[in-house]
Amino acid sequence: MPTIQANGINVNYSLEGPTGATMVTLSNSLLSNYAMWDAQMSVLTKKYRVLRYDTRGHGGTEVTPGPYSFELLTEDVYALHQALGIEKTHFVGLSMGGMIGQLLAVRHPELLHSVTLCDTTSKMPHPEIWDGRIEAAQSGGVEAVVEGTLERWFTPAMHEGNPDEIARIAAMIRGTKVEGFIANCQAIKAMDQTGILKEITTPTLIIVGAEDPATTPDMSRIIHAEIEGSELAILPNASHLANVEQPQAFNDVLMNFLSAH
Repeated sequence: MPTIQANGINVNYSLEGPTGATMVTLSNSLLSNYAMWDAQMSVLTKKYRVLRYDTRGHGGTEVTPGPYSFELLTEDVYALHQALGIEKTHFVGLSMGGMIGQLLAVRHPELLHSVTLCDTTSKMPHPEIWDGRIEAAQSGGVEAVVEGTLERWFTPAMHEGNPDEIARIAAMIRGTKVEGFIANCQAIKAMDQTGILKEITTPTLIIVGAEDPATTPDMSRIIHAEIEGSELAILPNASHLANVEQPQAFNDVLMNFLSAH
C-alpha cells in the first residue's frame, strides 16, 4: 500500500472508489488498522471515493516517540488531506477515530461535508484505567491486552457465532506495535473534548452499539446533546466495533446520512 509524507511522518493509506466522486475518509480505532473498515467498502465505493489511513503508530504508518495528543493526531489527518490534494470530505471515525473527528470538526470545519462519530466519547470518565493497560503492554507486549480488548469490542453472541472474524480482528490487534499503542493510550487518557463540542456546526451523525461497554450509549448521548442538530443511532446487538459486528445496520444508517449531506 502507498505511503505519503504528512505532518512529518509516513502515513499508510488506501484510495478506492470512482475517481472524481465525493470523498469519504475512514479513521480507525486504537489497536487496529484501516482494514477494520473492510465491511463498509463494497457499499461506500459504489458511490464515493474512499480514503482509509492508519493512524500514527498503527498499521503501516510510522511510529514516533510518545506521548501523542489529539491535537497531533488531528493535524496528521488534515496534513494527509492536504498532501493528497483533497479539499473536502465526509469524515467517519470510530472510537479513537471519532475522538479525532470531534477535534477535526472544530479545527478544520472547511474540510468537512459531514462528520460521523462512532462508538466514541468526548472524555474518558475513568482515565486511570489506561495506566493499567499501558503497564500491561510495557511488561507483556500487545499480547497482554488482546483478550480484554476482544471482550470489550464484541458481544458474547459475536464471539460464539463468528470466530473467523474475531480471529481476523485479533490478528489486527497483535499487529499493532507496542510503542504506538502506548503513545495513543496516553492521548486517550488525557483527552477531554466535551467543552468544545458546542463549537461543531458540521452535520454530525453519532452511531453507537447498544451493548458497547467501552464507549457507552450514554457517552454518545452526551455528544448528541452538545452538538446542535446532530443525529444519534443506537444499533442493537452490537458492542464497540459496531461496524464489524452489525455491518448491514451500520452501513444503512451511514449511507442514509451521507446521502442526505
